[in-house]
Amino acid sequence: MGVAVIIIAKILVALVAIEHLYILYLEMFMWTKPKGLKAFGMTPAVAEASKSLAANQGLYNGFLAAGLIWSLFHSHVEVAKELQIFFLLCVIVAAIFGGMTAKKSILLVQGLPAIIALLFVWLT
Repeated sequence: MGVAVIIIAKILVALVAIEHLYILYLEMFMWTKPKGLKAFGMTPAVAEASKSLAANQGLYNGFLAAGLIWSLFHSHVEVAKELQIFFLLCVIVAAIFGGMTAKKSILLVQGLPAIIALLFVWLT
């Protein structure tokens, strides 16, 4: 594939990583704040009762972002591609599970960007 597809794939992978860093921020640091309450549609009482669980979720989202970022800087092209495929599939599985168990919009918000990125990675 051409250089343009490779660049687009890397940009999309980076965007998925940035999205997961933002989710980490919301879940770990904003969960009980107005921004977190609005983002996740919760009451202050529910947010307070679940803040340690949310911080845990945020940490996992950080691991997904870290893996994607690692893949962007790995010096071996084939290993980088395998890392991207693995971590994007992890994001997709998490989005499917989240969409089924928590909020359907997770499928679109987290799953769709990862699927698009994965398609471009496979084209490289």
